[in-house]
Amino acid sequence: MRPYVSFLLFMAALQSSAFVISSPQMWTKLILTQQWPSTFCSMQHCHSNISYWTLHGLWPDTGAFCNSSWHFNASEIQDLLPDMKKSWPDLEHPSSTGFWKYEWHKHGTCAAKAASLNSQHKYFSKALELYHKVDLNGLLTKSGIVPSKNYYSFSQIEQVIDNFYGVKCKIQCVHQSKNADFQSLGQIEICFDPDFTLLDCEKQKSEGDLGNKGSDLSVCDHNTPVYYPPLS
Repeated sequence: MRPYVSFLLFMAALQSSAFVISSPQMWTKLILTQQWPSTFCSMQHCHSNISYWTLHGLWPDTGAFCNSSWHFNASEIQDLLPDMKKSWPDLEHPSSTGFWKYEWHKHGTCAAKAASLNSQHKYFSKALELYHKVDLNGLLTKSGIVPSKNYYSFSQIEQVIDNFYGVKCKIQCVHQSKNADFQSLGQIEICFDPDFTLLDCEKQKSEGDLGNKGSDLSVCDHNTPVYYPPLS
C-alpha cells in the first residue's frame, strides 16, 4: 500500500474514532420529576390505588440516550428495589422493570457524565434520596393541598411549593381542552444544580421537556382552576 494512501486511511480512522468518543456537553441542571398517579392513569387508561406522588425520573437538562451500550441491570440495584417499587413504580405495568430500564437508557446514561452519578446504583439511589428529601407529598398535605373534588387556584399551589423550597419549580397540568373549565394537576419538577443544591427550574433552559415529548402535560395555566383528582 502506498504511504500516502496509508496516511489517508490513518487520518480517516482517527477522525472516526474521535467522532465515536465525542459526546454532548456536561449537563448543568437535574430535574427531579414527580407525577400524580390519578392524573397519569387518566391519560394512559391504567388503574392505580396509589395516593401519593411517585417518581417519574431524574433528568439532566442536556442529552438523551447517551450510551446505548450501557445496558440496564436490575441486579446492580437489588438493595434499592423495595424503595423503587414503592416510590418509583411503573403505574402501567407494576411487575415490570421496563420503566426503570427506559429511564436509565434515556436519562441515566447522560446523568452518568457526573462522577456522582456514574453507575446505575448511584443514579437510582440519588433519585430516591432527592425524592425523599423534598417530600413533595408531605409538603402539600401539611399545607392543606390535598386531592379533592373542589378546585384550587393555581396560585394556591404555586405559592406553597415555591415558598417552601425557595426556588421556582415547574408545575404541569393536563389541559382537557382549550376552553375547559379546569386543568388537572399532573406533574411537578424540582430542579438541582450538579452539587444537588436546589435551583430555579427557569434559571437554565433545557433542551425541551426531555421526559414529556408526546404527552398531554404542559405548564399549568395561571388563570384556570386546578383539579387535584382523588383516587377514582
